[in-house]
Amino acid sequence: MRGAILIVLAIATLHGADEERLALVRKAKAAYDLAILSPQPGLAETSSCIQLQASLLPVATHEELPVIHYRRGYCLLISAAIARNAAGFRDAAAAFDQSTSTWPNRVKPVKGVAPQPGPSVLMVLSAISRLEAAAIDKPDDSASSGNLALQEDMSVGLGRSTCSPELMTVAACQDVFRSGREWLGWMALQRGDVKAAASDLLDLQSSFWSHWVDGKLAMSEGSYSDAAVRYAGAVEQWRANQARWRANWMTRLGPEPPMGVVLTDLGGAQFLAGQPEQAIATLDSAVAADPHYAPAYYLRARAKEQSGRLDAAMADYNLAARTAYASAEGLVSPEAHLYRGILLYRRKDFQRAEDEFANALNADSPSAMRADAVAWRHMAAVAGGACGASRQLLANSLHEVSPYFPKAEATTLIAACPGATDAQLRAR
Repeated sequence: MRGAILIVLAIATLHGADEERLALVRKAKAAYDLAILSPQPGLAETSSCIQLQASLLPVATHEELPVIHYRRGYCLLISAAIARNAAGFRDAAAAFDQSTSTWPNRVKPVKGVAPQPGPSVLMVLSAISRLEAAAIDKPDDSASSGNLALQEDMSVGLGRSTCSPELMTVAACQDVFRSGREWLGWMALQRGDVKAAASDLLDLQSSFWSHWVDGKLAMSEGSYSDAAVRYAGAVEQWRANQARWRANWMTRLGPEPPMGVVLTDLGGAQFLAGQPEQAIATLDSAVAADPHYAPAYYLRARAKEQSGRLDAAMADYNLAARTAYASAEGLVSPEAHLYRGILLYRRKDFQRAEDEFANALNADSPSAMRADAVAWRHMAAVAGGACGASRQLLANSLHEVSPYFPKAEATTLIAACPGATDAQLRAR
């Protein structure tokens, strides 16, 4: 009799424990649904979701674990997106990785049959989470080597493009893949591969980055008017999406354009397209968006020169040099030397200008800037009266300069040298 009673008590205890576990399962699922169904969930909802999924992990079955890890990661991701919290993004990535690693446990292994891999959307979510964390931790270190592994994970995840109805709807899955493609295109742009970025962003017509890459391609082809139109379209696309971006946390999971740089590139294209007044207005906005971005002052100076505002241009050359020096934080700045050299050149202080251009070259300047610094140095020498070898060196250097270098002015200077050859006069 006593043994029977003990058996009944044990069954009742197990039944009670199972009821408690099932109640916790229902509660955790309800908290998850509340968080994901709201376009603007609050931190209270996401915190509850995170805690309930975590409390379920110790009592979850092997079959349940991957989905619980995923739900916890998703709620961590929502919370991190709302609060812009790098640690939260990293925790979300770890949870998605755990979901991927435990996914094969959902079914019993069959001899000779490879275990089913987790849906690739988990890889994409993990990569997005880590990229978001990196963007918060080191916003100026966008092209770091750590992105190579993330790029590979993202490429594999997007290439497989698999989801699961146990995790999310088809529409939500496509939103994740869209954000992943934007990040992949962004990473291509960071390493200077515009064609790869165009391929990654193909057909994302409502994406700022797709329009921006179109502008980059037009710039590389020398179609400056077209580039200005496409850049302007990208800026308008971003502004039009701001209301949607604020209204839904999922739309925030993509690379955010640095508007100071963006508007500077647009202003530069307008300048090259012969629209100096539009360029000046755009570059005013660029300076307002990021007063620490020296190229905005430099290109505004070039645009002001083009429109005949010489005194205002001189002031902007000075601001460009000072801003570049300040941004270098006491380190050698080839950019600052270049801008100061241009300022001195415009003041007709050719010897000191030549010295500044030499300093820019000695400071290991980037390749595009280096080509301009070389040409400016030779132009300063020619303008200072050294028409001999410097004239030919200037003519040769014009083949490598950026489109922002005043080539027509250099050609005129070469022509003014006694004995200039036809080849030198045809320098482009």
